[in-house]
Amino acid sequence: MDISTQQEADAHRKILNRLKRARGQLNGVIDTFEANGQCKDVVTQLAAVSSALDKAGFAIIANAMRNCLMDDGREPEMTPEELEKLFLSLA
Repeated sequence: MDISTQQEADAHRKILNRLKRARGQLNGVIDTFEANGQCKDVVTQLAAVSSALDKAGFAIIANAMRNCLMDDGREPEMTPEELEKLFLSLA
């Protein structure tokens, strides 16, 4: 496995871990809400989930941008304009 393939695999693993962590946090929000937990606790947990998903989204786009900028003979998956639109959709 060459360096760029290894870096891509590492980035994929890190992003997947972020998404799984967010899923766990969301399960916590649901559990707290189902148990009629305090509104403050539910909102605080929900904010953490939202932040985790934003960070995962930014990491996915950053990885796509990095891959798009690498000239390894492959056709890019997205144009720079498509990447920009995708990035701005997170805002």
